[in-house]
Amino acid sequence: MENIHEKFTALDWAAFNDEMNEKGYAIIPKLITERQCDELVKNYDNPSGYRKTVVMERYRFGLGEYKYFNYPLPDLIQGIRENLYPKLAPIANLWMKVLNINSRFPTDFHELQALCHANNQLRPTVLILKYGKGGYNTLHQDLYGDIFFPMQTVLFLDNPDEDYTGGEFVLTQQTPRAQSKAIVLKPKKGDALVFTTNFRPVKGSKGYYRVNMKHGVSELHSGKRHTLGIIFHDALS
Repeated sequence: MENIHEKFTALDWAAFNDEMNEKGYAIIPKLITERQCDELVKNYDNPSGYRKTVVMERYRFGLGEYKYFNYPLPDLIQGIRENLYPKLAPIANLWMKVLNINSRFPTDFHELQALCHANNQLRPTVLILKYGKGGYNTLHQDLYGDIFFPMQTVLFLDNPDEDYTGGEFVLTQQTPRAQSKAIVLKPKKGDALVFTTNFRPVKGSKGYYRVNMKHGVSELHSGKRHTLGIIFHDALS
């Protein structure tokens, strides 16, 4: 956890904020080590620590599997949640302000969690995902309840083009009265991608307007792909 705190302290947050505001996503390179990635993948088959397993094709979510963690979360994951959230909350509040949305997020992660629990959103949303050849994830948004934070994070636990091929991370941006824009990303092992959960502001000629965002995973051609999703709000179920 100290290592995570040090990495966040050393990050150029001004440049990060600019990327989030301009593009709706930003990559934090090598946030976790290869050993930490391998440990998370190794523990995938350990039933303790998880509250629920979802086989994606049963719900037409795609082809693959994911597991939701139980509380208490592993120290590494809890450390990322607690240290990253305060950096994102000011960005989220700026987005709400320029879009004239009467909603503000607390600056402390535990205060956000208290809001979730007051709304009966008690279950952790952190999850680990596994895909094999032919696997994919349909475009979606991770909301889980009325209380939700507009940004989330995914950590990449394998090396693209080495451990797997295909399986790119896909973001779509739906601009009002226009066609959707697709953004295709290939972060490396240990990288963290912070991205928009559901919508973000874009500046136009007459001020800011809202664009809707979704994310998914393209089809894997070979190998296995694991990621860890860190969502800041809790779930109803």
